[in-house]
Amino acid sequence: MMIAITREVSDSIANCQLSFVGRTPIDVALAERQHHAYQKALLALGCRVESLPAQHDLPDAVFVEDVALVFDEIAIRTRPGAPSRRPEVASVAQVLERYRPLYAIEPPGTIDGGDVLRIGRTIYVGQSARTNASGTDQLRELVSEAALPGRGYTVIPVTTRGCLHLKSAVTQVADDTVLINPDWVDTAVFANFRQIEVDPDEEHGANAVRVGDHLIYPTSFPRTLKRLMDAGIPVTAVDVSELQKAEGAVTCCSLLFRESITR
Repeated sequence: MMIAITREVSDSIANCQLSFVGRTPIDVALAERQHHAYQKALLALGCRVESLPAQHDLPDAVFVEDVALVFDEIAIRTRPGAPSRRPEVASVAQVLERYRPLYAIEPPGTIDGGDVLRIGRTIYVGQSARTNASGTDQLRELVSEAALPGRGYTVIPVTTRGCLHLKSAVTQVADDTVLINPDWVDTAVFANFRQIEVDPDEEHGANAVRVGDHLIYPTSFPRTLKRLMDAGIPVTAVDVSELQKAEGAVTCCSLLFRESITR
């Protein structure tokens, strides 16, 4: 069983953090409807959705991906790079304690879940304005072979440019395939994978959330969507246009993991 932890949209989402997109008005009611459609897509793909109540005093709280990392063996409380987002962590951590042993990134480390891309036993970590070297080093220690005998991960720092998070620039869309924006990340880092490049006119189109062998992907990037479908990848398209105004994307809105722990 796949678990999908989500959080309802905050009434204050218009006051969200923004770094690489301009501030435009957000229709909160429409954002809520789009988010509910996203949750229904997760349900349709076999996930059990655990929806947490909105935190109306925390504008970015719908983007639960950033406040925790969940691996097969453990979960990790992150320390988001934006100080205003750190109060989001505790309530999500309380939920994760039911499923995994829980660890934490400590000061001076910072790390956002959007900067962490796991593919198999390798974890790529974006070195961005939100994730620093200390956070990356702490993550490496927590998932090392010494910490997880026989189940350790390799951690690879990845430089990003012109975007908020690593998963703004690249996500896994099949076992051997990534969706990538070559302007925002060095494609050579992912040379061992088949690469589907986003359409040049759809620079934000590299973010897809993978559920089993299926993708959930935004309707707002139709040309890149066609490239995915032409590659034979099953896709459920969802409209998340209002959430995108808050610099969000489809991976941001859920924490996905298998219910049972791997030891």
